[in-house]
Amino acid sequence: MTRIPQQLTMGIIIGNRGFFPSYLVAEARQQAITLFDRLGINTVMVDENQTELGGVETRQEAKACAALFRQHRDNIHGIVVLLPNFGDEKAVAEAIRLSGLNVPVLVQAQEDNLDKMGLATRRDSFCGKISLCNNLRQYGIPFTLTTQHVCALTSDVFEKDLRRFEQLCRVVTAMRGVRVGAIGARPAGFNTVRYSEKLLEKMGVAVETLDLSEVFTRVKLLRDDDIRVEEKRRVLLDNADASAIPAEKVVMMAKLFVVISEWVIANDIDTTAIQCWTSLQENLGINVCSIMSVMSGQLMPSACEVDVMGALSMYALASCSLNPASIADWNNNFGEERDKCVLFHCGNFPSASLESPAMGTADIIGTTVGKENTCGAVHGRLKSGPMTYFRLSTDDLTGEIRAYVGEGKSVDDELDTVGCRAVVQVPQLENLLAWICNNGFEHHVAMNHSSTAQVLHEAFTRYLGITTYYHQPATLLR
Repeated sequence: MTRIPQQLTMGIIIGNRGFFPSYLVAEARQQAITLFDRLGINTVMVDENQTELGGVETRQEAKACAALFRQHRDNIHGIVVLLPNFGDEKAVAEAIRLSGLNVPVLVQAQEDNLDKMGLATRRDSFCGKISLCNNLRQYGIPFTLTTQHVCALTSDVFEKDLRRFEQLCRVVTAMRGVRVGAIGARPAGFNTVRYSEKLLEKMGVAVETLDLSEVFTRVKLLRDDDIRVEEKRRVLLDNADASAIPAEKVVMMAKLFVVISEWVIANDIDTTAIQCWTSLQENLGINVCSIMSVMSGQLMPSACEVDVMGALSMYALASCSLNPASIADWNNNFGEERDKCVLFHCGNFPSASLESPAMGTADIIGTTVGKENTCGAVHGRLKSGPMTYFRLSTDDLTGEIRAYVGEGKSVDDELDTVGCRAVVQVPQLENLLAWICNNGFEHHVAMNHSSTAQVLHEAFTRYLGITTYYHQPATLLR
């Protein structure tokens, strides 16, 4: 079961400044309760018995708010600051600092109405937001802005901003303390997937390893009629049409699935990277692709060729949008169309992302280990639609973790090939590929059906401290 948080909890701070209309605070509080409840977001905020109207203006009110947040610190995924009037920028900043929370912060300011600019009704939140952001920067507190400088709490604009902020909080939460399982040794011919465990540890990411010899021993101990094996066999059959695969091969896959799953649970693993060739084929006579496809579909992504950074990239995509992610090669040009290319892997994509998924053999690997020993690869065409691609990489030469992200789309152009494949269209693809090559990134890329590049870019650059290149066509630059 994935540990990516499904329902989020937000700490709410409503700023106030006494010489502006205070009734606006009570109004904002009620609007916030209604909005967050409708969107299914849990909230933690001071009430009218703890502070004046449930707002934060004074040092003592900041302390009360901070104490409440500390009490719920294990459940709060983000903080939303609402400015129904100018607000006291110092009190809000101190409430966040005193809480000790290290979570994303969204700053919203209510818009004024031109027919309510008198002393009894004016807000001046437009100005107050600038002052608050100045203080947050002084305090070293990173924050996120709404699309518009000011917007109504009840507006569609703010609701969309809140949904994006939910995604941002989810990916930041998921990436902090993530545990990766590296199963087997990196294939000897794949220097490209080398990575630094020490740089990941510095980021708070743990890597647990499992030798394939231990896997094979545990597989041999399982009986064909073990109830755990039968359960996994049914899961595999439900994932893709396996009518072309011999029954004994599916049973062997199910045994391998049991061993991997039990190790994942015992070690609190969130995402895995597996040595998918050639030891598995030579020792068990199967491919692990279908197992990886199922796990990725369950939002516990699994990457090929012990690509740990690829697994983390998939996990980031899945946690952001709650859509399953795949990993593939930037593999082939698409004729003379330079903004299109083919993404390909033997057969590990989550079945929900594919048209008519079917279990077959991995014919490319089969040329060296025997086609009959590669049962388990999933074949299917990636469904058309919006696509976000993302890649994390450790750079030992500079001692940093880096990333790139962007958006494109999967298209329906005809393609006659095997395995898991997609024809994708990416604006200014040639420039992106040149950037990937010049900056030493891997040939693997993670992707899923979503439009989350902007959210991922902000999450990694602003809150996780990772230098991230955002590939945007010139026409889309803001």
